[in-house]
Amino acid sequence: MTQKNRAIVYMIGAIFFFTCMDALAKGINLRSGPAMALWARYTGQMVFVLILVAPRLKTVARTKYPGFQFLRSMFLFGATASFFTGLGYMGLAEITAIMDINPVLITLGAAIFLGEALGPRRILGIVVAMIGAMIIIRPGTGVFSWTAIFPLMAAVCYSAYSLATRHIGNREDPWTSLLYAALLGSVVTSGIVVWNWQTPDLVALLLMLGLAMVGTIGQLSFIRAFTEGEAAMLAPFAYTGLIFATLWGALIYDEYPDLWTVVGAIVVVGAGLYVWYRETKTAPAVAEAKGQDPV
Repeated sequence: MTQKNRAIVYMIGAIFFFTCMDALAKGINLRSGPAMALWARYTGQMVFVLILVAPRLKTVARTKYPGFQFLRSMFLFGATASFFTGLGYMGLAEITAIMDINPVLITLGAAIFLGEALGPRRILGIVVAMIGAMIIIRPGTGVFSWTAIFPLMAAVCYSAYSLATRHIGNREDPWTSLLYAALLGSVVTSGIVVWNWQTPDLVALLLMLGLAMVGTIGQLSFIRAFTEGEAAMLAPFAYTGLIFATLWGALIYDEYPDLWTVVGAIVVVGAGLYVWYRETKTAPAVAEAKGQDPV
């Protein structure tokens, strides 16, 4: 498997696990509130990482970029807090669709701040996927309200987190980035949950454990993706979250998609497949024939 293929697989895997996490967080929200969901997300990840890296904790905790790791942790916490709060007001598919302006922000940010190439195929993939998202959202049909501020804030923070992760890239151990991604959130949420504690029942405990596990796996996959692939190339695949979120909403929360949601999902998948094919097959072959570096 080529490096680009690995990056894309990691990215799709990360989005899959993130939407699983979101579905579990919605269940915790309904039982115990967003504070408990946030605490489980970050403290759970912190515990899992500490257990897994215990034999080499000193090495993993040593970072070359303490400033960027702190920023990453802040951006990630802002994204998660905004999204989990929004889950209390909106359906999974709706909130995911609104948040999915982030591929556009990531692509533009990668070109402006990271100097990544912004070729026509990447722009086309973003535009087509955005059209698919708009088909699902259908502005003016009641999805947009004051509650949309939560997924919009989540999108901005998530995009900044993605760019910071890409900037660090393979210059940092992925486990180091995973550890620091949870550090700030675990400290802040542990303080918040003291004043918002609601003793969870058995179901809530299982949901919290599952949330911590899939959140950790998703974060590791996400870091791996941005270690091996460019942000602009990976951005369109964030739209696959619409597909997964719609599926979980239907299966778990009885939030069934309508015809236009299905149509939009097909457009999103088509855009992702197009970018995958162009980035991993056509573009490298053409660049090799011309003696150029494929971008």
